[in-house]
Amino acid sequence: MVKLNPSAYLVDNLYAKDIKKVKTRDGYGKGLVKAGEKNKNVVVLCADLSESTRSEWFQKKFPDRFVELGVAEQNMASLASGMSAAGKIAFISSYAVFSPGRNNEQIRTTISYNNWGSKPGKEVNVKIAGAHAGISVGPDGATHQALEDVGLMRLQPGMTVIVPCDDVECEKATVDAAEPPGPFYLRFGRADYPSITTEKTPFKAGRMEEFRSGKDCTIVANGPLVYEALIAAKKLEKEIDCQVLNCHTVKPLDGPTLLKAVKATGCVVTAEEHQWQGGLAGAVAEFLGENYPVPIKRVGVKDRFGESGEPDKLFKAFGLTAEDIIKAVRAAVKMKIWRGKQQ
Repeated sequence: MVKLNPSAYLVDNLYAKDIKKVKTRDGYGKGLVKAGEKNKNVVVLCADLSESTRSEWFQKKFPDRFVELGVAEQNMASLASGMSAAGKIAFISSYAVFSPGRNNEQIRTTISYNNWGSKPGKEVNVKIAGAHAGISVGPDGATHQALEDVGLMRLQPGMTVIVPCDDVECEKATVDAAEPPGPFYLRFGRADYPSITTEKTPFKAGRMEEFRSGKDCTIVANGPLVYEALIAAKKLEKEIDCQVLNCHTVKPLDGPTLLKAVKATGCVVTAEEHQWQGGLAGAVAEFLGENYPVPIKRVGVKDRFGESGEPDKLFKAFGLTAEDIIKAVRAAVKMKIWRGKQQ
């Protein structure tokens, strides 16, 4: 009855209480250094948050390729676009509430718009890193808890949007983002999250990965909610057989994998540390609504702002735990059964 996908190469102690926890932003810092070692055109810009975003790890290794702009996120986006025009691959680093929050207009105009319709070799190679995203920022409170950023970036034409599930995947995503042309948005948090993937775990932007097989319901999750989804599936295994898909890339959405999954299970639950509209849930619902309508239940922040508190307590208060996913799965399966009776 092995349900975890062996080809996903997840950690051996996935369900252990003492599973290793690491800050996802550490993966970003490591990824920047690796990207810089691979390509001398990689540069990093930061808006007075080099330690918090781990951009300083790149700064220490490549000081002549690092630009500190101070609290000037709008300037950072525009400058990065200009550096891209000069042949650089520019990573811009800040908290997600500030970038893409504060500088959304500059991202839209100087990055996305300039990239749209560009000829091969003339793409705007700016990679936006939104750190400290979600309610897990904790005590910083609502003003610093970005819950709308994935929606903002999904709406930008030509923007690739990635939400890694842990530090290892964040490192891979950062290195990967430096390769393909065009703008990317990388979203990651502040807190210590369970490190569930390994170096062997497959990662490719634009492709979902099946972490657990199942025939009764598909759970599509990203960020720290992937771990919660796996815990939920484990607790439900004697009642409901759940498939878990890691959807790190919200845009472009891996439609073929999603379609194959829901045709087999007949219902879906989305789980994300973001507003439950506009982000992952919106992308999944839009695709399935046009291609294969099935019962959908969403786990996410329910149209409200965040608040101060410890991350674990906030996850419970905002309904982002494995127990909340379990409730959503039961509701989705119930809808599927009712729908079957009506046909």
